Amino acid sequence: MNVEESYDIVIVGAGHAGCEAALAAARLGFETILFTVSMDSVALMPCNPNIGGSSKGHLVREIDALGGEMGKNIDKTYIQSKMLNVSKGPAVHSLRAQADKGEYTKQMRLTLQKEPRLTLRQAEISELIYEKTEDGVKVVGVKAYSGAVYHARAVVLCTGVYLKAMCIYGDTITYTGPNGLMAANHLSDSMEAGGIPLRRFKTGTPPRLDGTTIDYSKMAEQKGDERIQPFSFMNTEEDIARDQISCWLTYTGEETHNIIKENIDRSPLFSGVIKGTGPRYCPSIEDKIMKFPDKDRHQLFVEPEGEFTTEMYLDGMSSSMPEDVQYRMVHSVPGLENAKITRPGYAIEYDCISATDLKPSLEFKSVSGLFSAGQINGSSGYEEAGAQGLIAGINAARLLQGKEAVVLSRSDGYIGVLIDDLVTKETKEPYRMMTSRAEYRLLLRQDNADLRLTDIGHEIGLIDDERYASFCKKREIINSEIQRLKETMVGAAKENQKFLEKHGSSPIHTAVSLADLIRRPEFSYELIAELDTERPELPLTREITEQIDISLKYEGYIDRQKRQVDHFLKMEGKKIPADIDYSQVKNLRIEARQKLEAVRPESIGQASRISGVSPADVNMLLLYLKM
Repeated sequence: MNVEESYDIVIVGAGHAGCEAALAAARLGFETILFTVSMDSVALMPCNPNIGGSSKGHLVREIDALGGEMGKNIDKTYIQSKMLNVSKGPAVHSLRAQADKGEYTKQMRLTLQKEPRLTLRQAEISELIYEKTEDGVKVVGVKAYSGAVYHARAVVLCTGVYLKAMCIYGDTITYTGPNGLMAANHLSDSMEAGGIPLRRFKTGTPPRLDGTTIDYSKMAEQKGDERIQPFSFMNTEEDIARDQISCWLTYTGEETHNIIKENIDRSPLFSGVIKGTGPRYCPSIEDKIMKFPDKDRHQLFVEPEGEFTTEMYLDGMSSSMPEDVQYRMVHSVPGLENAKITRPGYAIEYDCISATDLKPSLEFKSVSGLFSAGQINGSSGYEEAGAQGLIAGINAARLLQGKEAVVLSRSDGYIGVLIDDLVTKETKEPYRMMTSRAEYRLLLRQDNADLRLTDIGHEIGLIDDERYASFCKKREIINSEIQRLKETMVGAAKENQKFLEKHGSSPIHTAVSLADLIRRPEFSYELIAELDTERPELPLTREITEQIDISLKYEGYIDRQKRQVDHFLKMEGKKIPADIDYSQVKNLRIEARQKLEAVRPESIGQASRISGVSPADVNMLLLYLKM
């Protein structure tokens, strides 16, 4: 007799998306079960050993601001931390931390197992259980390969790269998931039977090396920052202080490139063995060499996989070349002449969906109660997956609560940009978040993620009252100090002129506000303390003073971007009826009609972002709707 159990919410897959979805659902009060093909694959980092990076750091801080777990977990398990792009403006500053892969998995698994209302179970889910209703089709549970049935009121698919996964290097093909873990070979058929079309995408990973066989003297040492910025707003620098572990920089050269060119016919990427579409912004080394033949070298970062292993990750040499070619490639790099490969690089192909089949809530349009998050949606990266998982878990819970779905707009955060791009634009390759994708990036900085999103996290129920009170106090200090600085004047007295001269600043001829002085490039809130004789006694953290400086220095630009957001929100506020018949809209081009029918946008703003829908088409739609 088969096992039969009932839960409120089922989560399929315990990668970064699944962990966030499961924790959100359980913390919002629902009995939740999270399935994984292996307990060892919970929050697995099968590729790069880091969290964050350009634009991805924004996502992690936003996850934390909403009440997610990723930021807290990397703060517990990092081995090196660095703020990227510090020579540029604050809009593109991005935090990145090297992780201890093993510890990251262990700590997240422990968090899951200690969470009330959450069950973690090892099993392969092979079927979705559908039920036909008057309104269409809904999901009512899942079935495991063992035959066990799990009834549910909502299901979230977070299958990552496991659906009919196939790992490839050279002529070697294994029908497994990443790191040799079992693939999920049956769920794809059940999805297609339920009317969900699938496609094949591909990603890849570089060889791992035995660190004891590397000559680091031929490489440039890459140390972490002296002052550590936590990912979680719950932590301070002192809370997570530790001795950091270095990474190392080296380069490919002419010999490396010649080896690849001479053996390119043996690459499954070029021979036609690999059918899936790979990521444009994270290409394999053979792709880089063939597409950029004039570039005489490429950076390679040698990064520790963890504190308790000698295994090193060769960031920048993702490859599916045959094993013997990978050895020759590695040995042609300075410092790696005698390096031993512990795991060859490989490409991995997998089934995924087109996210245009989803609502902005990440619920399927065709199957009510069924949500999808992470790489199954055609995205890439741990951070993109975690962000989607959090929103999908929240919205699965809110569906059961009878509440409106949480949909972040493009002006709310990078999470809003990510999901809007996925469900609106037809992504033909694995989607990667980048700062350039965000129109309002000066407003959507990683430093102010809590100021933008913690109110929402508290309203949802993932930010508790104690944390929310602390956040409100921080916001109050920032706002009151900015106002005080604008109202506090300093005159052209001698001692003030001497202070300005000492700091290489031009003299003042009439009274100016302290805020005006902070706006000068050479000054900051801390530097003008000598002139600020009325400064109140406040708990001023680095985060608070940073907000004061940025708010004042970029005030004009920020105000201009806020005006742009106001216009954007007006378009988002123009809702399109769910039952609109686009065949009745006159003068729409055929392509626009087809795209609008396929995506079925919820607002005029979303319609305007669909590839193939022109401004003229949007005007026809506005006329039809009499807006």
